[in-house]
Amino acid sequence: MDKKIVMGSDGSGFELKEAVKAHLIEEGYEVTDLGTQSADQPRPYFEVAHEVAPLISKGEFERGILICGTGMGMNIVANKYPHVYAAVCENTYAAMKCRAINNANVLTMGGWITGSFTGCDIADTFLNTEFLENLEEWRQKNLTKAFATVQEYEREIYGE
Repeated sequence: MDKKIVMGSDGSGFELKEAVKAHLIEEGYEVTDLGTQSADQPRPYFEVAHEVAPLISKGEFERGILICGTGMGMNIVANKYPHVYAAVCENTYAAMKCRAINNANVLTMGGWITGSFTGCDIADTFLNTEFLENLEEWRQKNLTKAFATVQEYEREIYGE
């Protein structure tokens, strides 16, 4: 996994974003932060997600993290882009499964819901779990086929 991450938050996710960003930098990640830069000057979730998601869609970043009040607004906007598979996660189990089963490439979290310590754990799990990791062979085959089908749907929808 590439150690380059793009992330962003609105005002409601600012505190959690700052904690996760500091943690990831400490862990050796190169973090590009396109979100709210000051608690005094918050940016709306839909603008931030609209800046981050295209960078994942175009392949400029392998994975991203978006944080708003609940994680849901960022998730909705991010998933409008082709090749973006965003998942709201409120615990490490969900983060592990969204990667292993769904090949999610954008983690969304809620600053009103998730504390800093837990948010850092969720981010670590998301970034350190690979698609199909620790799954039975039969499940890996099914999920590989499922993911290919989702990509076919994208080509139909987006005309690629």
